[in-house]
Amino acid sequence: MRVLITGVCGFVGSALARCLLDRVEGIGVSGIDNLMRPGAETNRARMEQLGVGFIHGDLRSASDIAGLPACDWVIDAAANPSVLAGLSGTGGSRRLFEHNLGSLGNVLEYCREHKAGLVLLSSSRVYSIPALAAIPLRVHNRAFTIDPAAPLPRGLTQNGIGEEFSTAAPVSLYGATKLASEIMALEYGEAFDFPVWITRCGVLAGAGQFGTPDQGIFAYWVNAHLRRRPLRYIGFDGAGHQARDAFHPRDLAALLVAQMRTARSGGQRVYTAGGGPANTMSLAQLTAWCDERFGRHVPAADPAPRRYDIPWVAMDNTSAARDFGWQIEVPLPAVLEGIAEHARAHPDWLEVSHA
Repeated sequence: MRVLITGVCGFVGSALARCLLDRVEGIGVSGIDNLMRPGAETNRARMEQLGVGFIHGDLRSASDIAGLPACDWVIDAAANPSVLAGLSGTGGSRRLFEHNLGSLGNVLEYCREHKAGLVLLSSSRVYSIPALAAIPLRVHNRAFTIDPAAPLPRGLTQNGIGEEFSTAAPVSLYGATKLASEIMALEYGEAFDFPVWITRCGVLAGAGQFGTPDQGIFAYWVNAHLRRRPLRYIGFDGAGHQARDAFHPRDLAALLVAQMRTARSGGQRVYTAGGGPANTMSLAQLTAWCDERFGRHVPAADPAPRRYDIPWVAMDNTSAARDFGWQIEVPLPAVLEGIAEHARAHPDWLEVSHA
């Protein structure tokens, strides 16, 4: 099997490359990255040491993609990851469109030409912000959780958010590019007869994740707490009750391998995957976890709401478990311990990744 990973020098792309090489005997992995993200260059040498064929190129450029080697599958892990992307700066919205949607058009053309399957990594942020904000919640153990006594909307169970949850606008500019990417990928696959799998991911987290809030809140929080950097609980009364599920790229890789090995045509193509309720933690709980390991460090309370912020997200893994036998193997404490060990070993990590 030959696999091409876009965004291969990002945290997710590089982690997937390592995991695929460990899991799949005889696999060939290559990847493309424009190295524009702070910290990406640190992964380039590691990829080459692992035998990953690295191509320095920009997915926005059709000529850069034209020179890519043929493959059996493309894993698309390249995108601007911030839900606030496109809101500020001259041309920011255009750049977001070019990076997240225009680039995908070039990737889809590559898949069409080479008859390569596509595994598209999507996001929990394709879901409707008003619908997410309206989820019935209560505070339990310093974290928002689903209110067990309240009726739940379609697509939401006690197991989390599933594929049928509302994607009605607004979903943010970022969320709109990801949702549009899903639609275009499915249409290309149908029109030109190549397989497409789409996975709407919860928060991916692990050691070596770039230390910025928009690229990985868990890694950022642990690194900033250890270094006594200023931290804030933004919105939701400034209490830090907002909660997210997290899972390790190693678990994501297991799901992607199962998808690529499945020859099924038709049927469900969009799945949700994440840590689920068992791997969900609030910022207040994460602070308490850090306090135990690094000493007390108190975030400031900033109760003013911020655009696009939502109180709770945890993904429902039921469909992926049913169709691929997939389950989370790396518990959240192990994910956090890995981040903490990396933070201790790399005291300059926030500077390297320009947090």
